[in-house]
Amino acid sequence: MIDLATPVSSQNHPALAGSDVGEPERPGRAFSRPREGVPLPSDATLVEIERKVRAQERLSAEDGVALYAAPDLAWLGRLARFAQQRVSGDRVFFNVNRHLNLTNVCKAKCAFCSFRRDEGEDGAYTMTVAEAVETAARTAAALDITELHIVNGLHPSLPFEYYLDTLRQLKAALPHVQLKAFTAVEIWWFARITGRTHEDVLRALIDAGLDSLPGGGAEIFAPRVRRRICGYKSTAEDWLEIHRTAHRLGLRTNCTMLYGHIETPEERVDHVLRLRALQDETGGFQVFIPLRFHNEHNRMAHLPMATPEESARVFAVSRLLLDNVPYLKAYWIMLGLETARTLLDFGADDLDGTVVQERIYHMAGADTPHELGLDDLLGVVRSAGRVPVQRDTVYNALRVYA
Repeated sequence: MIDLATPVSSQNHPALAGSDVGEPERPGRAFSRPREGVPLPSDATLVEIERKVRAQERLSAEDGVALYAAPDLAWLGRLARFAQQRVSGDRVFFNVNRHLNLTNVCKAKCAFCSFRRDEGEDGAYTMTVAEAVETAARTAAALDITELHIVNGLHPSLPFEYYLDTLRQLKAALPHVQLKAFTAVEIWWFARITGRTHEDVLRALIDAGLDSLPGGGAEIFAPRVRRRICGYKSTAEDWLEIHRTAHRLGLRTNCTMLYGHIETPEERVDHVLRLRALQDETGGFQVFIPLRFHNEHNRMAHLPMATPEESARVFAVSRLLLDNVPYLKAYWIMLGLETARTLLDFGADDLDGTVVQERIYHMAGADTPHELGLDDLLGVVRSAGRVPVQRDTVYNALRVYA
């Protein structure tokens, strides 16, 4: 757990001076974490940033980079908590949901991914529509879920009709459950395999029962990084345009950033500011989710993972820069419950939910539970001195717990 009583300095924790220090690159290694540090900002720079935050003035890219190098992590946390309290006070949100990954067969071969398999490879699977519906219905019978979170690989031979039929049958079987399904990368893939436009694909999915989009597939928008870690997938421009179109069609969506691999602080800031610009335009993002890279069973396995302190910095800077996306989610599956709880002091106000059978991060080495009981979630929130609020997918409060 982070000790907030003792300011964390660049002298006793080099990564917190803005440099993502990891193992030195050795011959034959394709990836390494950047060693270049961001210069320590002056006291005057940090005082001006705090003034802007308290006056609700927008921070610049330069401000964001300076915050990644600010030596006092506790100060940064207090500033992020101040910004968060203006939005949600002492409330922390969660939902009762289930993850449903229809297939892990994937055409892309992203360097960070431990989930994907080739067709016919050991461990590859694809659910039938009936299996998907039966799995979801079995969970709904045991747990009062309000959401299905559905993301998958880019299967090279499944027809688009398979996904439409899955949505139709899930909606027919569980009409009260919101279907948050298919990342922007999957929408891009559906357009490729059908020859349709992104808008036509989204309209067909909406007609079949789609309620909202998750935020996955954004990774890092910087072309330098994206070419190296997920070069086959849609571009940053594709991802942003698909979410722009989804917002225009009335869908609420999430947004994400994958951090803790080969990206620099400047590239993190650029990523967040591109999300901020689209939110200024459409207002359709509801939550930002920083996703910590996991380093087992993939081509980037030699990279050290982000520490809890580094995660705290990412969350705090994101909360301060991304001033127009209301909620900030600490996804406990990938962070661990204790770190997720601590991040409530660094701007987070959402812990995701009960989850039930998460596959993607567990295949990359996550050792958190596959699901969390309601009482356990409530206990985590209460232990942080906050008020648990059960929400639906689009952040309507369903129950406020004392």
